[in-house]
Amino acid sequence: MSPAGQPRGSVPDGAALVVVTFPMPAGTRFDWHTHEDHQLAWAASGVLTVLTGAATWVLPPTRALWIPAGLPHETASDGHATMRSLYIKPGLSPVTWAEPTPVAASPLLAELIGYLGGTLAADHRAHAEILLADLLTPVPMTTIAVRLPVSPPARQLAQALRADPADHRTLQEWGREVAASGRTLARAFAAETGVPFGRWRTQLRLAAALPLLAAGEPVSRIAGRVGYDTPSAFVAAFRRETGQTPAAYFRSRQDLPKPRLARRLPEPQPGVAGCERQRVPGQLSRPAHCARPVTDLAFSP
Repeated sequence: MSPAGQPRGSVPDGAALVVVTFPMPAGTRFDWHTHEDHQLAWAASGVLTVLTGAATWVLPPTRALWIPAGLPHETASDGHATMRSLYIKPGLSPVTWAEPTPVAASPLLAELIGYLGGTLAADHRAHAEILLADLLTPVPMTTIAVRLPVSPPARQLAQALRADPADHRTLQEWGREVAASGRTLARAFAAETGVPFGRWRTQLRLAAALPLLAAGEPVSRIAGRVGYDTPSAFVAAFRRETGQTPAAYFRSRQDLPKPRLARRLPEPQPGVAGCERQRVPGQLSRPAHCARPVTDLAFSP
C-alpha cells in the first residue's frame, strides 16, 4: 500500500481499476480520508453511510456512490455490511464527475463488479471496463445535510439531540440545560446552521431515520425512535424535506430490471482490506490513510 492508501501492485497492467472487498462488522467506520483515485462505493450487502463535507449519503444495495478523487469522506455501517469498492485511475476514466454522484446499482452492475474482481484476460477486462462506464447511470437521490452549530451552548444542544433525536424539549427547556436563553439558542441555530431550529431538528431526525429505513425497519417503529408521535407525521415530514415518501426513496432490489446474461459471471474474488482503515467497537482506533481535518462537517456519527 502507498502512504496515501492506494492499492499498490494490485491493478493489472493496462487496467483502469481495481475491485477491493471490505467486510464491515456492525459499527465499522473508515475515518475521514481521501484517495488519489476515483472511488465507487457499493454495499453488496447491508447498508453504507458515506459522509462528505456537505451531505450524508445512505446507500442500500440498490445504490452506489461515485466519490471523486481527493474528496475527504467517511464511510460507516451501523449493521453488518460488505462494501465492494472500485478504485478508478482518473487518467483512464471516461467518467469525470467532480461531485459525489449516486448511481443505480442494478443486478447487472453488481454482477459486473464481481466479474472485474476476478482474474481476466486483458481484452476481456477492457471490454468489461467500458461496459461499467456505460452502466454508471446517475439517479436522483435527495441528501439531508445536517450542519452543526459552532457556539458552545448550541453545539451542546445539537450533540445531545444527535444522541437522542426523539427528545421533545423546547429551546426554552434546553436553555436551562445549556445555560443560555431560548432566544440566544434560536439566533445561534439560524446563523450557524442556515435554518431555524425547528427545521434543523426535523433534518436531524430524518437523517437519523435514513439508515433504519435502508435496513428495512418498519416506519411504524422508526417514527417513534426519531421523535414522531405517529407514522403518518413522520412520512409527512419526510415528504416535505425530500419530495418523496420513504418507500419511494428506498426501492427494493426486486423493483430493478433483471439483466439477461448469456452466462453466469464468476464470483468476486475478495480483495485485501488495505485501502481504508477501520474502527470497530472493542478494538483500538487507527487513523485513516491520508486523513486530514475537515473543518465543516455536514453530519458525523
